[in-house]
Amino acid sequence: METGSMILRNLAYSLFVYADNSFLSFAEKHRLLELIRSFLIAFVLFLLRLIPSLTPNYFPFDSLKLTKKGAFTHSPPSGDGVGAVDVGEKFGIGRALSQSLSIMSEIPVSSRKYDVVRSLAEKIIEDNRREGSPALCEVNRTVLSAAFSRTLAQLELDVVEKGVGPEVWAESGNGPGPVDYRLFKVLRVVRSIGDVAWTKVGGRARVGGSPAGRSAEKLAAELVWLAEKMAACGFADDAVRRWASASRLAWLAISAEPRLQCSLVKLSAFLFAESKDFIEKDLSEHEKEQLKQMKIQMLQSWLPLLCRASNGTDAPVLSGSKRSEVEKVLEEIIETLDEVHQEKVLTLWLHHFTSCPSSEWPNLHASYTRWCDAARKSLLLHQDLLLLNQE
Repeated sequence: METGSMILRNLAYSLFVYADNSFLSFAEKHRLLELIRSFLIAFVLFLLRLIPSLTPNYFPFDSLKLTKKGAFTHSPPSGDGVGAVDVGEKFGIGRALSQSLSIMSEIPVSSRKYDVVRSLAEKIIEDNRREGSPALCEVNRTVLSAAFSRTLAQLELDVVEKGVGPEVWAESGNGPGPVDYRLFKVLRVVRSIGDVAWTKVGGRARVGGSPAGRSAEKLAAELVWLAEKMAACGFADDAVRRWASASRLAWLAISAEPRLQCSLVKLSAFLFAESKDFIEKDLSEHEKEQLKQMKIQMLQSWLPLLCRASNGTDAPVLSGSKRSEVEKVLEEIIETLDEVHQEKVLTLWLHHFTSCPSSEWPNLHASYTRWCDAARKSLLLHQDLLLLNQE
């Protein structure tokens, strides 16, 4: 399913680009054609974003199965015809957990029923974990991972729909670039039309671009809760992989509201700490390379937010000791990278660290100094080798 959706998306994108290039020369000469072209581009972008949302479990590192020191590990049940994907759907306990998590995402936090549904989901998760059965552990993994992916996609969509200024949209980094911003207003019109049609056929009304009961802050807080539950069950790797891939959300979060930034900083700090302890003992060379790329992607995506985000509105989101702990974790992860990738990560850190006068964290000065020492030694070694060859 996941592979099929990506093939469909890539095929649609290729055909669209080919058609758009052919149409561009004509559209530039006529204003009406240019307007039609912009509308069609926005509509196609909307469809392309819809395709991966139908497969929330897709992620380029999904084949990478990681373990954590001291974590409970298990294998998917075999011999009974129940696969890792189906186990959360074929049995009542999986459907019960999935339903409770889905309802929890729809109910406003202010409702007293929210705590009831959340407590019910917590009890199902804990009871499944306490049984120690591989099948029940797989239920937790499958349903929680799907909920994390779904909530992450909803959060990104909510942040996008709030709108981003052209000066932020055009900033270099991981963002989509200035061309997307020119189409963004048209995309919002298309989305608004879809929302009206949805409510006409009986869909739940949307508030501020999101269904009633959902807000960016609520979704981010639920992501933190889901990640903590996944870690407690021994499969934080699923959350880490998906968080590492959320580069667009990380880029948009730099200009998000402080309360939302606080939750994203808290989740990033938590998942960085979890990723540090992934062990490579039984991994193949290909899987080790995937693990390295995942860590690089996570650093490049979320380091800018850590440098620029608010540390709290009413109270600090991270205590002084926790911030020091996260700095140590980041240094240890960076130390596992080769010299070239260390340069890329530390150059990115220095840019954002010095660009934000209101924050002194995370301070990776020690890592930067160590990389400079290593780079200096590499240059001297290279020079010595050249002299030897000349002799």
